Amino acid sequence: MSILDIQVLGSPVLRTETVPVKDFDEELQRLIDDMFETMYAAEGIGLAAPQVGHTASLAIVDVEKNPYVLINPEIVTAEGHDRAEEGCLSIPDVYGEVERATRVHVRALDRHGQPFEIDATGLLARAVQHEIDHLHGKLFIDYLSFLKRRAALAKWESSKPKYPALVRRVSTLDAQHVVESGHSEDEVL
Repeated sequence: MSILDIQVLGSPVLRTETVPVKDFDEELQRLIDDMFETMYAAEGIGLAAPQVGHTASLAIVDVEKNPYVLINPEIVTAEGHDRAEEGCLSIPDVYGEVERATRVHVRALDRHGQPFEIDATGLLARAVQHEIDHLHGKLFIDYLSFLKRRAALAKWESSKPKYPALVRRVSTLDAQHVVESGHSEDEVL
């Protein structure tokens, strides 16, 4: 397994519609494993393929040590509304309050191509919605009001020079820190 570079805001792949996964081959399995390693090293709870430069309809989430691989996911039903602060591994140090459904029913394929469904609530529901948005080229900042989005983008502009070539590199030292300390629910998606 290896830690992948994370694409940051401004990278065109983050605004690209993904393509359905059809081949559940060794390459896909390696990508899934690398995405989990990258997500844990970056102290996240979710990661979508576009964030690591791939256009596959693939996302992973892990809330409370309950990992999911979501391939070709679709939200079947959504209920309720809640506002909460979100961040994103592709927009480091920028946060904003986003309204999302409090419960979602999702249909997807697992890493072996087997269909499954989950009923997600709370943080898991938020993470799943955030990652599925990535698969359609949508970012959490798109939900912010004009003024809040403008402020978030201004903050990003001041951080952007830290990410040459619009890439965030997560070090193996970060990964070791996560292994030693675990990860919490306060992390970014």
